[in-house]
Amino acid sequence: MNDRLAQARAWLRQDPDAETRDELAGIITRAAAGDAAAAADLDDRFGARLAFGTAGLRGALGPGSNRMNRVLVAQAAAGFAAYLRQRTAGAPTVVIGYDGRRNSRRFAQDSAELFAGAGLRAILLPRLLPTPVLAFAVRHLGADAGVMVTASHNPPDDNGYKVYLGGADGGSQIVAPADAEIAAHIARVAEQGDVGLLPRSEAYETAGEEVVEAYIAATAGLAPAPFGVQEMRWVYTAMHGVGWQTFSRVLKAAGYPAPRVVDEQSDPDPSFRTVSFPNPEEPGAMDLAFARARTADAEFVLANDPDADRLAVAIPDAGADGGWRRLTGNEVGLLLGWRAARTAAEAGDASTASLACSLVSSPGLGAIAERYGLAFHETLTGFKWISRAPDMVFGFEEALGYLVNPGTVRDKDGISAAMAMLSLAAEARVRGATIADLLDELGAEIGHFASGQVSIRVDDLSVISGTMASLRAQHPTAFGARAVASAEDLAVPADDAVPTGDVLRYRLADGSRVIVRPSGTEPKLKVYIDARADSADEASAAVTELEAAARELLAERR
Repeated sequence: MNDRLAQARAWLRQDPDAETRDELAGIITRAAAGDAAAAADLDDRFGARLAFGTAGLRGALGPGSNRMNRVLVAQAAAGFAAYLRQRTAGAPTVVIGYDGRRNSRRFAQDSAELFAGAGLRAILLPRLLPTPVLAFAVRHLGADAGVMVTASHNPPDDNGYKVYLGGADGGSQIVAPADAEIAAHIARVAEQGDVGLLPRSEAYETAGEEVVEAYIAATAGLAPAPFGVQEMRWVYTAMHGVGWQTFSRVLKAAGYPAPRVVDEQSDPDPSFRTVSFPNPEEPGAMDLAFARARTADAEFVLANDPDADRLAVAIPDAGADGGWRRLTGNEVGLLLGWRAARTAAEAGDASTASLACSLVSSPGLGAIAERYGLAFHETLTGFKWISRAPDMVFGFEEALGYLVNPGTVRDKDGISAAMAMLSLAAEARVRGATIADLLDELGAEIGHFASGQVSIRVDDLSVISGTMASLRAQHPTAFGARAVASAEDLAVPADDAVPTGDVLRYRLADGSRVIVRPSGTEPKLKVYIDARADSADEASAAVTELEAAARELLAERR
């Protein structure tokens, strides 16, 4: 215990934040007096360190090496600066953005000062903005790197540090081995001790509005409004995030009618007061949007997550609770992929273009690529991989992420995806069709695909590793009444065409597919289910059966 107290006191001495200093001082005092709960709290805060990986940093706010705070961010910024100095000739340029979460602006400003103090050219975006604007700015400004301070759709008390690389990486998120190299630099900074001794400078630049205006122009140009859609009725929510101010300007520039906005969620609010979990995929998160849609007699709903890098779409459905149904990420991804494939084919570019999705996303994208003569790539989960697919004109992952404009943004972008969806809806409306009709038309063309997901949230991460080990030791022979035809462990390299990762993939005799993997950002074990059938009802029924079978299997193996 004495060592842990010494560790905590050393951290306290270098913490520049009065709030986290006070919090930690109280825990130290209680632990030193023999309070077992406070001692356990210190162990949780200092017994580990938030790991820097390909997703950067993400975790709960608070004092300690296992939390997001100004000390940890200072170490990360100094370590990242050392990495960039090592790999870049001359003074590297890094652009920094931030969203509306607690401490996002403070973390971004600390980073800018530390980058400038380390001799880098640091450019801070002018105000809180969506993550896609930062990803755009890395390419637009020709920067060597970018940092976005955001925890995306995580719980309200989280924040994070997302890293991009320019140059040969094209403005994509980092991948191995860069993550390990950056982590090693950060560890060296942490070992040196007091972050208060790191050089800082206020000689960083603040970008002008022209960067935002360039993003708006590029995004609006993706899908100008067709004639005859000014009466289109639709609802939008920003989910208490930073999307609306930028998206509203894109809409105006592209000529689309303004939506009915969910006013309670339109402005940034770090408390996310109307939702317990600010993720459009979570139950209840879109309830206010659905209520607004019923009042407005809307044709569809669009929702961004808090940093606006994801898009959710909902449509009227008499069979759904409350009369509205959120489309799955796969349904939206297939519609947008269909749009991209047709555009490439009409332009005569199909032979030099490709579609890409993560391996847990719908195989329907491969069917679309085959139908229109495009190449198709399956990648590991995450846009750090999807964005690197060769000749890609569209990429997506089932977790509501879509890359529709790879020439300007090499990451998922919920605003440009919303524009592409508006284009589809508007063009359908002109001929008297709806988004639901588009899904039927696509199913008639390539077959009806349905998808489902089972997520098991755990408090003890060993449950996840234990379950994966059990499945590897004895692969299931069936999911319910549906026999397993083949089992693949993607942790074991097979050939260059198959990505590797902590993933188990089961192909069933009836053509269905079941994939099991740990979540990369949350303490969850996730199961992804896909089925294809001659009708939408048959495909949905197959998914429902497989979801029940997957839950039963995981309960047995935990």
